[in-house]
Amino acid sequence: MVDEQMPTQVKQRRVIYIPGYDPFHPRRYRELYRKESAAQAQISGYEISQEAIKGQGPFAWKVHSRIDGQESEAQIDVLLWSDIVKNSMNPSIPATYAMLVRTTWAYIGSGALFRLARLRKGPIIAALYPIVFLLAQLLLALALGYGVARLVGWGGPLLVLPIPLGVTTTLVQLLLGAGVAWGVLSWFRQRDSKFFAYYLMHDYAYSARHRGANPPELEARMAEFRSVINEALRTDVDEVLVVGHSSGAHLGVSILADIMRQGWQRKDGPALGFLTLGHVVPMVSFLPDAHRLRADLHDLCQWDQFTWVDVTAPGDGCAFALCDPVAVTGVAPESGKRWPLVFSAAFSATLSPERWKALKRRFFRLHFQYLCAFDRPRDYDYFQITAGPLTLADRYAKRGPSKSRIETPASRYTSRKEAA
Repeated sequence: MVDEQMPTQVKQRRVIYIPGYDPFHPRRYRELYRKESAAQAQISGYEISQEAIKGQGPFAWKVHSRIDGQESEAQIDVLLWSDIVKNSMNPSIPATYAMLVRTTWAYIGSGALFRLARLRKGPIIAALYPIVFLLAQLLLALALGYGVARLVGWGGPLLVLPIPLGVTTTLVQLLLGAGVAWGVLSWFRQRDSKFFAYYLMHDYAYSARHRGANPPELEARMAEFRSVINEALRTDVDEVLVVGHSSGAHLGVSILADIMRQGWQRKDGPALGFLTLGHVVPMVSFLPDAHRLRADLHDLCQWDQFTWVDVTAPGDGCAFALCDPVAVTGVAPESGKRWPLVFSAAFSATLSPERWKALKRRFFRLHFQYLCAFDRPRDYDYFQITAGPLTLADRYAKRGPSKSRIETPASRYTSRKEAA
C-alpha cells in the first residue's frame, strides 16, 4: 500500500481530532488523553507526558513521548462542534417525540434500516433503543395519568379539593392525569444522562433531518475545520494526523476529500494520515440524500497522497465493526480502491478478562475504548499512533486488512450527485 522505504522518525506531529456527536467540553478529551496515556505507558513500558499550550486553553495540548529510545512531540487540537450538538439537543419533550416519528420514517421509509441490519445488528439495536425506550416512557406516562384520572373519577364526590364552581370532575380528571403524565416524562428527561434515550434520538435525528445531507451550519463548521488542517499542512511538522471518532469519521472523510480536490500535494511537506475510529458512516451514507458523503467516499478512497486506516471492534455495539465504509456504501470505483485499511482493535483479546467482563455491557464506554489504554495491546495503540516516532503509513505499511471485514455493497442509494 505504501512505497518500500526506511521509516522516517516523527519528531514533530500535529494531531487534529474530530469528535463525534458529543456535547462535551474539550477538557474531557484532554483529561481522557492524560489519564489513559499514562496508564498505557505504564503497561507498555514507555514514557509519555503532556502540557497545556498557553493561549490555546483546553482546545489543544502538547504531548512528549520517549518510545523505543526515540523522542517525539505532538500538538493535539480538538475541532469542536459541540455547540451545534447542544443546540440540536434542546427540543422540548413534544418536539423530541415529533423527531422520533420523522427519524423512524426516514430510515424505514427509505429502506435504509433494513439494509443497515444486514451489516451489523449492534448499531441497529442502538438505533432502535431510543425509539423503544421513549415509546415505553410515553406509554408509562399515559398509563399512570389515566390511572390517576380514574381514581379521581371514582372518588370524586369524596375529594376535599378547593374546586371552583363550574369546574367538573371530568376537567379535574383531565388536568390531574395530564399533570401526572407530564411529570413522568419530565422525570425521565431529567435523568437521561443514565438512560441516553434523548441523546441517541437527537443523534440519529440530526443525520436524518436532511436525509443524509449536511445541515448548513455543519457545512460551515467543516469549512473552518478544513482551514485548520490546511494550515497544519503548511507547517514543518513531520506528520499531520487527522483522527475522526464515531460521527467525526464521516466529517473527516468529507473534509479531506475537499482538501484532495483543492489539489494538495505532499511534495516535501508533512505526511498526511487519516485514522477513523468506531465509525458509523453507513447511518448517513445509506440515506437518500447523502450524495455529498457518497461522492467523498468514492473519491477519497483512491487518493495516493495520504494513508487512511480504519479501526473498529466487534465488541463496540455502537459502531459498524469491520465494515469497509466505502465498499458497503457501494461507491468503490470499478478500477479498485486504495483505502481504507480496515482492521479490528479486538477488544475481547486486547483487554484483560476482568476488564472485558466489566466493560462489555457498558456500550457507550466501549465506544470510547479506542481512545483508552489496553491491557494487552497488539498493533493498535492510540498513544503510540498519536505521539510515537512512526507515521501512520510506516506503522501499518505491512499490516494487512482483517479477513473478517465486510465489503459487500448493501446501500440502496449509491448516487453521488443530486438529481436536477
